[in-house]
Amino acid sequence: MFRDRNLVIATKHRKELVIAPILEKELGVKCILSLGLDTDELGTFTGEIEREDDPITTARKKCLKAMELTNSDLAIASEGSFGPHPTLFFVNADDEFLLFIDKKNNLEIIARELTTETNFKGAPINSEGHLLEFAKAVSFPSHGIIIRDSQEDFKEIEKGITDWGLLKNKFDYFLKKYNQVYLETDMRALYNPSRMKVIETATHKLVEKINKLCPICKTPGFSITDRKKGLPCSQCNFPTKSTLYAIYSCKKCNYSIQDKFPNKKLTEDPMFCDICNP
Repeated sequence: MFRDRNLVIATKHRKELVIAPILEKELGVKCILSLGLDTDELGTFTGEIEREDDPITTARKKCLKAMELTNSDLAIASEGSFGPHPTLFFVNADDEFLLFIDKKNNLEIIARELTTETNFKGAPINSEGHLLEFAKAVSFPSHGIIIRDSQEDFKEIEKGITDWGLLKNKFDYFLKKYNQVYLETDMRALYNPSRMKVIETATHKLVEKINKLCPICKTPGFSITDRKKGLPCSQCNFPTKSTLYAIYSCKKCNYSIQDKFPNKKLTEDPMFCDICNP
């Protein structure tokens, strides 16, 4: 279905470095770029342009624009969100979505990778000692840093700093001019190897999904669309919030099956039971 077709990667931050080799090897596509695409128009990490849509809608807009610019019918885009983990409080996370669109066959396949393996961080810095501590904590200079006077201010921002001398000079400049400095990690993929690894993992997940064909119509993307809770507790046998079965569905013919005990566990540990461990 995909072999020898052009696939446009909708990015301006060099995500093709990890996405293209996987898709070309596993799907047989020929990856191309849309050089005129400015994905920053849909929102920037630093907030000068606010992202108006959810990650999937934003990724879809990237794909559609890239396909329009390159006259392609196959595209892929990623969109990441950074902040507190949804269940692990006080721990930052990278929530990465990857969207694959095939207009020719009316397909959309989504992969998601949620991980705490991120250096996402921001803090006000008022001394050279704190500057060095922050830089070390975010794996500088292999990972880029953004500097500005405050978290909410957009009037003057320096991005993509990966040099110690430049970092020190910019820090002194902002401190002298504004009497305050705010540092944050540059989460754009080309300045953040940690995020690149997450995108790479998401791409492998996407390929795995694409290669799962519907048993009835053989359409790619036969994957989990819902999960039902109720795995019984091993101690009291009361239904827990853990997954009892997963539902696999085809987006084209709507065929679905239930996979009971998808995590290969027949019961749940009592520590996760609302009765035994309220």
